[in-house]
Amino acid sequence: MKVTIVTESFLPRVNGVTNSVCRITEQLAARGHEVLVVAPAPGREHYAGQAVRTVPALTLPCYRSFALGVPTARMRATVREFDPDIVHLASPIVLGAGGLAAARELDVPAVAVFQTDVAAFVRRYGLGAISPAVWHWLRRLHARADLTLVPSTPVMDELERRGVPRLALWPRGVDQERFHPRHRSDDLRARLAPNGETLIGYVGRLAAEKRPRMLADLAGLPGTRLVVVGDGPELDRLRRLLPDAAFTGFRTGRELSELVASLDVFVHTGADETFCQAVQEALAAGVPVVAPAAGGPLDLVRPGHNGLLFAPDDATDLRAAVGALVADPLARRLMSLNAARSVRGRGWDMICDRLLAHYSGVLGGATASEAA
Repeated sequence: MKVTIVTESFLPRVNGVTNSVCRITEQLAARGHEVLVVAPAPGREHYAGQAVRTVPALTLPCYRSFALGVPTARMRATVREFDPDIVHLASPIVLGAGGLAAARELDVPAVAVFQTDVAAFVRRYGLGAISPAVWHWLRRLHARADLTLVPSTPVMDELERRGVPRLALWPRGVDQERFHPRHRSDDLRARLAPNGETLIGYVGRLAAEKRPRMLADLAGLPGTRLVVVGDGPELDRLRRLLPDAAFTGFRTGRELSELVASLDVFVHTGADETFCQAVQEALAAGVPVVAPAAGGPLDLVRPGHNGLLFAPDDATDLRAAVGALVADPLARRLMSLNAARSVRGRGWDMICDRLLAHYSGVLGGATASEAA
C-alpha cells in the first residue's frame, strides 16, 4: 500500500517520535510498501529509499531544539499527488492537523499515534495555564482520526477518561541486536569505574521535561559512579550539580550499545512518558531499571522482577530504590536476566505487523476494538 506519514519530528532531530518513524519507515519499505514522510524542515530528501518532503518550521523560544511544522497548501498538494491509501499521523499537534485535513480531502483513513504528552510538556516549562486548552485541541484532533494508537495502558486510561474515542494499544519496538547484554564491555567499565564502582546510568535528553536534576539525589551513594548519556539544555547545570559523574554527551550506534549494556542500574527520572523507549532499551540490554511509577514505565517495569518503581515526585524514594539495587548484587543479577526476557518478542518487525493489522482494520471499516 501507499502510506503517508506526517510527523511532528524527523531527522536530523533525534527523539522518540523520530525513532519510531524511522523504524516504521524501514519496516514498511522492507515489506514493499511505498512511504512518503512529511516533516518539519530542515531535513533530508529520502530515508530508507522513501521520499521525505519538508515544510516550513517555527522554533519554540522555550525549547529551541524542537521545531513546529507549519501545514501549507503545498504540503496538502504533495500528499494529494502521492495519493496514499492511508495517512499515519505521528504524534500530531499542528503539522498533524494539516495531515488530517489532507486525509479528509482525499477521503482516506487517518491513523493517529498519541506519543507525546504535550499538556505535561507545557506544564514543565511553566505554561500550565494553557494545559486545558492543549487537551481540548488534542481531544478534538484525535476524535477526527479513524483510530488513535496508544503506546501504554496508563495512557489509554487517561485518553478514555478525557473522552478520546476509537483507541487501540500499539507499543514501541526495540532493536534487539543493538540493545543486548552481549554488548557489555569490560574495557568500558574499567574506564568508567576504575575502582570497581557500581555504574548507575541515565540515557536521554537533558531537558526539563525529563527532570534529570533528580539525578543529583543519587550523588554520594557509596561505591557508585553516575554515568549520564545525552545532551540538552540542562547539561551545564547538571555538570555543576554532579562534578563526579561521567558525562559522555550524545551517543549512537555501537557506542550507545556498549554504554547501556555496561551499566549496573538504569535510572529514568521523567514522570510524563507515554511509553519510555529508553527504559525498554535498557531492559533489552539486560539492565535492571528504576523508573517513576507513572505512565509508560508501568507497563515495562515489574517491581522486584526486572527493576523497581519509585513515587514520581519523591527523591528520597528514588534514592532508596537505587540504593537497594546497589546493595544487592544477587538481586541485580536475577533482575538482569529477567530484564532481557521481559522484552523478547518486541522487535520492530513484530510491532510493524501489529501496525499493519491496525491499518487493515481501518481500511476495512472495522471499529477500534475489532482493529485491536
